[in-house]
Amino acid sequence: MYHRPVLVFFAFIVISFNSFSEIIKDIDINGLKSVDRGTVLNYLPYETGDEFIENDNIKVKNALLNTNLFSFVEVILKDNKLTVNLKENPTIKYVDFIGYKEDVVLNDKLIDILKQNSGISIGKIFTISNYENFLNELKNLYINSGYYDLEISTNNQIDSSNRIGIELNISEGKPSLIKKFDIVGNSLFDNEELLDLFDIGTPDYFFINYFTKRDQFVRSSFMAGLESIKSKYLESGFLDVDVKGKVLNVDDKNTSLSLIVEINEGEQYFIEDFEWSGDIGNLDNKLLEKLLDIKKGSVFSRSEIVKGTNRIKTLFSDKGYAKTTITTKIQPSLKTNHFKLLINVKKDSIMFINRINIFGNTITQDDVIRRELSLLEGQEFSQKELDDSIQRIKRLGFFSDVKVSTRQSENSLDKFDIFINVEETKTGEFSIGLSHANSTGPSFNTGIQQKNIFGTGNIFNATLVNSNAIEELSFYFKNPFFTNDGKSISFGVFNKTTDAANLDISDYILDESGFKIGYGIPLTKNSNLFGESHFSDIKIQCSDKFAGELYEQQQCSSNNSLDFTLNLDYIDNTLNDFFSPTKGYKQTLSSSLALPLADFQYYKLESRNISYKPVLKDSTISTKFNLQLAQGYGGKELPFFKRYFGGGASSVRGFDFNSLGSKYPDLNSKGGEVSILSSAALITPAKNIGVDNENIRVSAFMDAGSIYEKLNDFDVADIRVSSGLAASWLTPIGPIGIFVAKPLIKKSNDATETFSFQLGANF
Repeated sequence: MYHRPVLVFFAFIVISFNSFSEIIKDIDINGLKSVDRGTVLNYLPYETGDEFIENDNIKVKNALLNTNLFSFVEVILKDNKLTVNLKENPTIKYVDFIGYKEDVVLNDKLIDILKQNSGISIGKIFTISNYENFLNELKNLYINSGYYDLEISTNNQIDSSNRIGIELNISEGKPSLIKKFDIVGNSLFDNEELLDLFDIGTPDYFFINYFTKRDQFVRSSFMAGLESIKSKYLESGFLDVDVKGKVLNVDDKNTSLSLIVEINEGEQYFIEDFEWSGDIGNLDNKLLEKLLDIKKGSVFSRSEIVKGTNRIKTLFSDKGYAKTTITTKIQPSLKTNHFKLLINVKKDSIMFINRINIFGNTITQDDVIRRELSLLEGQEFSQKELDDSIQRIKRLGFFSDVKVSTRQSENSLDKFDIFINVEETKTGEFSIGLSHANSTGPSFNTGIQQKNIFGTGNIFNATLVNSNAIEELSFYFKNPFFTNDGKSISFGVFNKTTDAANLDISDYILDESGFKIGYGIPLTKNSNLFGESHFSDIKIQCSDKFAGELYEQQQCSSNNSLDFTLNLDYIDNTLNDFFSPTKGYKQTLSSSLALPLADFQYYKLESRNISYKPVLKDSTISTKFNLQLAQGYGGKELPFFKRYFGGGASSVRGFDFNSLGSKYPDLNSKGGEVSILSSAALITPAKNIGVDNENIRVSAFMDAGSIYEKLNDFDVADIRVSSGLAASWLTPIGPIGIFVAKPLIKKSNDATETFSFQLGANF
């Protein structure tokens, strides 16, 4: 009957013995090689003089293991001495991948990402947990790319300096290919329309599929396609849509897959009415609903609501209310499948601009950038004015990138600081001619063009050309901000000799020298008017073989040599970038009048238009239209060397240089008084066709146009049409342009050109 108290007593004695504490008088650390003693002591939760309970060795052990510096930790307390025995984790000496194909999944960038995310990279401490995570990430990368038959073997070695070399031998196996792709449950959209939302699918034609690899399964692409389907339904008012995807194996090795997408469309919802609340000031609901641009009874579309509310927010922001917030809610209506859209507007106090800070302009002077800003420090903030200002800075062509951000001033709740960060680009060009035989033949031509000389924003051009067709020496200077309000001046001198026989025109030599001076005034933020006067001395030498008509022969034999013209240009430019515009237009209207004070009497009227509109993903539609007219007046004919010519790289591609229009009896081009040229192109970055280079853009184009000898000769039947592919590449040695074109509408005697290559060099 007394055994229970005895057992309790002995248990108390045992517990008391095991919990016996000692004062640490010494700490001994063993096994260190690369880690110093001070580092270990820093991580220890105890130091000499502390009371240590023997069971606390678990606390010490965990503290050291959690550092990832050690793979083994032993803690012993004996005779007031705390002994810590350690085994250090090795340092990673190298990580090698063997057996993989770079064009399948891996490349240096992806490998680096894997190393950074998992902690497995040269110089870092090796741990088993990091290593296992690294292997799992690597396997998932392959599996998500459709390589289910993957095998990874390892060969890791630790040297005498406790450094580990990691070697991974990757056997990728065959990729899993999509043999079947079905979509079920859809009634609103047909299968083809939904399948086009996926980057993967059943194989294209063999030749195309060889490059696109569309039938190769990639899990991330499959999931992205499912999200695209869901978004498409949501944008069509199907708020309850449910989209699920299944991947089924066709064979045991997982090399053939069948994909199934199951769709439960649910109900379609509509917007019955709007209800406005909050602080809308003196704006009436009709104006707000116009900006919202959603009609009552229309299908519920979240993206259209976001676009509309952003337009309203911009309206308030342009009035200084930069902190305006707009929230929307939906309220069920009594009418089935209909909502009432509740829109609340909350605006804070008017915001002002405190400081405008500019960074990154290592070449361009600060005031060159500031003069493009329509915002001033101290004035009310306007998002539209800020966007327009940034667009004008981009149009300068001085910067490869322009970024802007705003931040509330530290000392004022109603003021913003604006930060503009620019990245300088090459604004000078040293050009070296490399031309096809269709233009000037073998030639040496060099020139310096600097549109931002010494960072002042001024333009300086110097050209030296020496070829079979042209010899030219010219200098030109323009100050686009001669005055603070944006008035400009320009002047230049030139001497040019043209041997027309080498330009496929006719057999004469034109020698022209003179000067020009100009003055411009701004009209609006995006437009200006520029006037320029030209004075030149022209000498013409026609050979006996020249096949010109009577009045052309008269011009050859006359003593007329002085040409004095007044030119007036109107330019309206809203392009969003100088180098690679994707939005906006540039329109130029030009007139030129040769005054009777000199020997020649003629006029020219020209209209040049180019526009860009974004379409699809990162792609742009570009359209161009040029109309030019030149005629003599006062009983005099237009000088034949002032006519327009067409055909070639800058005109209607696919036709030979200067080959369009009427011909002389010797079949050389006569040129004409009327030029009509147009072009349309779909431009896309090279990355969209699988080429990883941000400096390459490719386009599919269609050109049309013709040259008419006289205005009354115009005939639609004479229009020439061509189409083709083009690519432009900004390389370290300069821009390269290539096109391949095929005439679609031509005449039997037309000279054609299917290929062109141009090379320049930048500095």
